Amino acid sequence: MKKYLEILNKIADEINRNQEELTDLDREIGDGDHGVNIDRGFSEIKKILPTFENLSTSEVFSKIGMTLLTKVGGASGAIYGTAFMNAGIYLKGKENITDEIIVETLKSMIDGIQKRGKAIQGEKTILDTIIPVYEFLNGAINSGKTLEEIKNDVLAIARNAMESTKDIIATKGRAAYLGERSKGHIDPGAMSSYIMIKVICENI
Repeated sequence: MKKYLEILNKIADEINRNQEELTDLDREIGDGDHGVNIDRGFSEIKKILPTFENLSTSEVFSKIGMTLLTKVGGASGAIYGTAFMNAGIYLKGKENITDEIIVETLKSMIDGIQKRGKAIQGEKTILDTIIPVYEFLNGAINSGKTLEEIKNDVLAIARNAMESTKDIIATKGRAAYLGERSKGHIDPGAMSSYIMIKVICENI
């Protein structure tokens, strides 16, 4: 659990460092508040991390989800909050966290996002970063590789997937109103999810 809490702390710091860039990206195609909102949520998580020490993994994910739902404004709070809460449900009773369970946790987060946001891959959303990472992880782990062996590949896939959102025309959220004009900009949610994946890969 200590390692998980260290990673959460580092994610909060990295989100804070990138708050301005995330907000600038959102200013181009959204409400201009993604960086501020997501930073507010993870700053709160950073503050309450000591209270997580004696919780189960499931409870930690559920608490993160509830914090993001209540502290983060806009669609990103609902999307990220639902993702973490869905993971909390999946992880109930699972304390020996294997690589296979990590992959299935990511799948449960994707399921939560799709259910809440009614989105699919290719619509210029957070899913355009997360789904390619899940697909690669699922194949690699099932073929016998370990997360430690493939972490650099995961990071490269996440970065390429995030950057590819620049070429997508948004069909979901406020960015969808821009139509063709949404092209040429990285989706801020795709970037914030990349930041989280990056911190995790760097600390495996």
